[in-house]
Amino acid sequence: MEQGKKRMGVLVGCNYPKTRYELHGCINDVLAMRDTLVTRFGFEPSHIEVLTDEPGGGGSWAMPTGANIKTALDRMVDQAVSGDVLFFHYSGHGTRIPSVKPFHPLSQDEAIVPCDFNLITDIDFRQMVDRIPKGASFIILSDSCHSGGLIDKEKEQIGPSSLHSTAATTTTSPSQKPKMIPFEAVQQHLSSLTNINTSDIGTHLLARFGGDASLKFRLPPTAKDWFELPRTDSGILLSGCQTNETSADVNPTVIGEKAYGAFSNAVQTVLKEHWGKLSNKEVVMLARKALQAQHLEQHPCLYCSDENVDAAFLLQP
Repeated sequence: MEQGKKRMGVLVGCNYPKTRYELHGCINDVLAMRDTLVTRFGFEPSHIEVLTDEPGGGGSWAMPTGANIKTALDRMVDQAVSGDVLFFHYSGHGTRIPSVKPFHPLSQDEAIVPCDFNLITDIDFRQMVDRIPKGASFIILSDSCHSGGLIDKEKEQIGPSSLHSTAATTTTSPSQKPKMIPFEAVQQHLSSLTNINTSDIGTHLLARFGGDASLKFRLPPTAKDWFELPRTDSGILLSGCQTNETSADVNPTVIGEKAYGAFSNAVQTVLKEHWGKLSNKEVVMLARKALQAQHLEQHPCLYCSDENVDAAFLLQP
């Protein structure tokens, strides 16, 4: 393949089988996306890494622990040169955690929840985006609750501040389940593993995962420029919902129909209905319409630089 034209992907689906947090459509989401990347967007199968918690390990796939996900992403980022397209699709639970930023004690930050609860936070994704070579692109599609703002300090282009969205609600039918694990539940789970009597989640994560824990908890606040303005970079986030909303995992009651993440499925629907190039903005706005047609109360968002708003989704050839 021509140097600087690689198209690489890391796809992560977490269903949390046989736990109280079990979902049903996340692995289906990433398998469908893998096929779409190959057939429509020109990805080589050998350049796509899939991680799922499917019983039996899904063949040679690694389990989507926090360390394994970050290792896969780091490997992809390390190979990138100018002109490359990097893509991360996550389908699974999300959560919000108390901010560790100075002078913002009541604010919350976003994180995804790998199968071992070793949280990957907005700071981790910011650090990855900062490592992308100039001229390369890093697109994140996160089908998880509270996924808006998952790249720290990325500029909001479509979201609660830029559009008039309805108030966040959590209405679900028997076939829908929010892809969210509340902070308190994450904290209780980690506490049961560490046996440490503290409400500080960073203490639990560091005790359990050490150097594999999120940068958010390994670096002192003074080590980061917490007050930096949104930057111009190659990071592009398509989130399944606003920061204060949940994303749905839909398990159809009709026999023979597969479960799916509502946002992942909406994106697939949009791509099937529009075979030409679509901009990042068009994908998000059309996905919003698709979800609205299903009466799902979640509003996908777009975070990126101004120049990437109208860039072709996944820089489709």
